[in-house]
Amino acid sequence: MPLVRIDTTQRLDAHRRRAMGDAVHRALIEAIQVPPDDRFQIIVGHADVELHVTPAYLGIEHAPDVVLVQVTISVGRTTEQKKVLFRKIADGVAEAGQVRPEDVIVNLVEVAKENWSFGNGEAQYAR
Repeated sequence: MPLVRIDTTQRLDAHRRRAMGDAVHRALIEAIQVPPDDRFQIIVGHADVELHVTPAYLGIEHAPDVVLVQVTISVGRTTEQKKVLFRKIADGVAEAGQVRPEDVIVNLVEVAKENWSFGNGEAQYAR
């Protein structure tokens, strides 16, 4: 169960934000074989004063309409799988949101499977 959070500015309208969510989900399916019905997303458009991203980092210039994508997943993917996932997310979100790939910042958070509860207060993956 990936939990996806997408944060960007309100200038990117709800339709574009939803399309970016679709793109992230496609990337997860293609890159790390997430089941198609395994979609949990939080997508937020922020006022400018609520979203702070450095204008340049590691030689990459960031425009004001930067997109932050955080994906929380269970541990177990290889570095190569993660690289493919990052590329697919960047390309898909850039196209869907009509932003530059340079403005798509991705953070992957890996957690142990027993740290998930899918409802009823149960740890369904705990051994």
